Amino acid sequence: MNKFSNMRTWSERMMNPASLGFGRPNNMQNNMQNMGGGMPPMTNLNKSMSNPPPPPQREDPPIFYIFNVPFSAKLAGPDVEDILHANRNAVMRWTHPVEAPNDVPIWDLPVHAQNLATLRRTCDALTTGPLPIDAQVTTTVSDKKEHTTTVQLSGSPDLVLKSRETILNDLPHSLQCTTIDIAGNLVCDMARGEIKHEVTEWLDFISAVTGVDIFLLGPKLTPIIEGISSEIEMRVDQRWRVAIYGDIDSIEHAKTRVLIEIDKMLGRYVDTVTLENHMHMIACGRNKKNIKLIESSTSTAIYFPPPHAQITRFLAPNAAPRNTDEVYITGENPGNISVAKQRLLHMANSTRVFLKDVHISSAKVDSILVNHVPKIRKILEANGTFLNWNPLASQRGSLRVQGSDSGLVDKTIKDIMSIAGQFYSATWWIQHMVPAQHANNMELRNTLGNICATSKAEIIYEKTTFTLYGFDDNVKLGLKLMSELPFFTTGQYQIKVKIELANEHKEFVSGKKNGKINKIMGQSNVQIMFDGFNEYNFNIDVNAGSYSQLKHGLDLVEAEMPASISFHVPDQYHKRIIGIGGQHIQRIMKKHSVFVKFSNAMDRGGLGREDDDVKVENVICRTPARNAQNLDLVKNEILDMVDQADSELTTQKVEVDRLYHRQLLTRLHEIEELEKTWNCKCNIPSSEHASDEIIVKGPEWHIPHFVDSLLGMVPDNHELVLPHSVELVKFLESATFTNDIKQKVKSQWEVALSVHHNPEERTEDDGPTVTILCTFTRNNAGAVRDAQDYLQSQFASANLDITFVKGCIPRPDSNTFSDSYPFFNSKVLQPVVNNPPESPARSTFGEEPQQNRSTNFAQFSRKLSSMSSLSSFLDRRKNSSQSTASLFRGSTNVSKTSLISIESTRSFNLERNPWNDSGVNLPDDDSGANNGGNIWAPRPFSNGSSSHAPDPTKLSVSNTHTNNVATPGDMTPRHNTRPSGDSGRPSTSHSANSGYPGPLSGPFR
Repeated sequence: MNKFSNMRTWSERMMNPASLGFGRPNNMQNNMQNMGGGMPPMTNLNKSMSNPPPPPQREDPPIFYIFNVPFSAKLAGPDVEDILHANRNAVMRWTHPVEAPNDVPIWDLPVHAQNLATLRRTCDALTTGPLPIDAQVTTTVSDKKEHTTTVQLSGSPDLVLKSRETILNDLPHSLQCTTIDIAGNLVCDMARGEIKHEVTEWLDFISAVTGVDIFLLGPKLTPIIEGISSEIEMRVDQRWRVAIYGDIDSIEHAKTRVLIEIDKMLGRYVDTVTLENHMHMIACGRNKKNIKLIESSTSTAIYFPPPHAQITRFLAPNAAPRNTDEVYITGENPGNISVAKQRLLHMANSTRVFLKDVHISSAKVDSILVNHVPKIRKILEANGTFLNWNPLASQRGSLRVQGSDSGLVDKTIKDIMSIAGQFYSATWWIQHMVPAQHANNMELRNTLGNICATSKAEIIYEKTTFTLYGFDDNVKLGLKLMSELPFFTTGQYQIKVKIELANEHKEFVSGKKNGKINKIMGQSNVQIMFDGFNEYNFNIDVNAGSYSQLKHGLDLVEAEMPASISFHVPDQYHKRIIGIGGQHIQRIMKKHSVFVKFSNAMDRGGLGREDDDVKVENVICRTPARNAQNLDLVKNEILDMVDQADSELTTQKVEVDRLYHRQLLTRLHEIEELEKTWNCKCNIPSSEHASDEIIVKGPEWHIPHFVDSLLGMVPDNHELVLPHSVELVKFLESATFTNDIKQKVKSQWEVALSVHHNPEERTEDDGPTVTILCTFTRNNAGAVRDAQDYLQSQFASANLDITFVKGCIPRPDSNTFSDSYPFFNSKVLQPVVNNPPESPARSTFGEEPQQNRSTNFAQFSRKLSSMSSLSSFLDRRKNSSQSTASLFRGSTNVSKTSLISIESTRSFNLERNPWNDSGVNLPDDDSGANNGGNIWAPRPFSNGSSSHAPDPTKLSVSNTHTNNVATPGDMTPRHNTRPSGDSGRPSTSHSANSGYPGPLSGPFR
């Protein structure tokens, strides 16, 4: 009873400070004064406590931080035989000496060795410095020939994190290479065979200012595979290349400067405008639509810095930092540039800005900065938003996103958070250590270093706690390696894995009344908790007392995580697919256990107000990962209810010279009309990308018509070089050729003919030549061969024996069994001997193209007095044996006749395989995850793509493994192509260059 009464008055006693000793009774001071000398008076007590001794500071326990430095050990230098000019010491850094062994790996290049030596010096300086920090560097080479550099730091937490930030920001890691194509006549004097002095000057200047290595390379050899014969032809792209090597920020700076110098050489004016960095993408709009309108109306090119903050603080010695607020504008005259500047400033000043801060793990920010910068850039450009992040390894996990619409800001954050969900974190607690687990720090450090190098996951060790960060497969591999060592499993321990997922998937994973989670916990003896993380994501914590239980439970959790595909179905079909009262779609969902959601323009809110929204993926199919194989079946059933013309939304790349993109932008209204006619979307790359690829997105059966119309705006030409003779000149000047032949070729094949004399073109015996220039549009390139055959027939009718010097396009061999004739000793089946004339491509090869390529460039590089030292120096350098710079290096089936000299005009069908008419581009494996081996069965996520057998007509340099990771959209062709030479598509023209074959004869129809 007394206890109960005490409990009832407990709250009251808590409110009384005197009862807890926080106060003193009124008579306590009197009692102290009455105690003879027991305590000093209160005044003396206050005086004695005015300067109390400082409390002893408790030192933080040391931690171990083991991480891999993202050196680009697989980045090889350019081919020595292609180098025509390089900045100072660039060849020394990116090539091997000639006395190096043939099997020298790429990571032994001087540039990589120099970066590794700089890292070692930095770590030695940290170790021998005044601060109590220990830094060690180790390098390992795996069985898969992967070179890994690992840093091991130990000390107090603050010093360790600060040292890691210093290492990652003061070294040029994550090196890359980008290439810019440039016309050969801009950089070289073809008549004298010399590189222009002003070109080498500004290349060297840009290299010094930006801190990158720049190489001027000759034309590249492009392997082209013939569709039916599967024979490889070597084509030479007549544009030269400027290769830039460096870190990602410096490369972007140098690339912009090179593009501006090229515009200056083209006679364009250059000016700059200052605009706050965070307003760049906001003013550009979604997919830079606003900027393209300005460029179209003013005939200008606008170059923006990257749409995100600087990644690292690294700056090469003697290099100047880039002004991120500066925007370059080039145009045909100063008036157009002034108008573009005014419109750009007006657009920026009249745009409202919405911003939002979001919290994210600092470890995931670092992983995104190292592995997913290209993805982040695509997200920002697609939404017209700006992302401000802290530099690498700053340990500040916050992001700020700014945009012109709150919906676009939210969409950007969701896309970034979906990338963050690819990274796991795991914790291994040793709760009770037995004597056998007491190891010295050196042994433990070496063990953790080996685990980090093998699994590619970062490891932090503090007291008895081990924490792992990295991609999901990397973390799981690290846990597996730890479970195989007695040190981690001898005593009692506990493991926790943290998974980040979008809030909208919480009920999907947990099930009704947490039924799925409760079932998993009962089956695998693990504990699963949901923990809110931020406004967009939540964490799933999986705890277990043993590794086997954790593995089983984590597998079950991953099997319940959502796998989804999304695709586009026009809104007018939604009611038909759903059915009355949802009968049709409910039947499909129950049949395959897949949830299907439709969204229309009103559901999408603000995004539906723009024309771009007509191409969004408005159908989402979602199911647990264990049932991912049914996603394709559901998609096929839905698309069966859609007309064939609108059934599949695909993407196709069209190659057009980047400089001609400016001419296409001036016809932007015509392109918009084509987009409305064929329900397609054309995305022309921005000026700073310097890409030839135009992305066309639309229905699978509409894209060929759109591409055909688009290529009809792109002119091209082809030269037919003939030996000069009096009879030929009279025939070409006759009224028959001028009035009849030229008019018929123009009306029937849409090819314009013109005759001119080029003194640089000579025959084999150094005789004069006559050149017939064929002008056409790219969609009609296939008709050039027919026009050539007609000309040959007219020459024969005029009794002219003509042999083409260059430019003859050979007909494909109609006898498919000719290759088998030499195996039969028969007088009836005589062996076929093909002696085709000189042409831009040959189907058989006999010698290595590298040697011929050297002779092609010799007339330029060997003549230069300024290049004489470089030429003799290049003879003493070599590439790595594992370099992939030359696809046919070491081959013996390439002939010199398959190459054309760099002075000749570009062949009209260099870009694409004319028989590849699928219109489907499967997504690349850009996950960026270093799997480190298939240790656990990968999550059966699917993007709806069925597995395809390898195509024997395609070159395969190396076998790569593609993870089935859920991606937005599906690229699987619903209509299977027919197993014949025809793709099953309606032929739109006789084009051999646009990618759409003309009518075929014989058994292929």
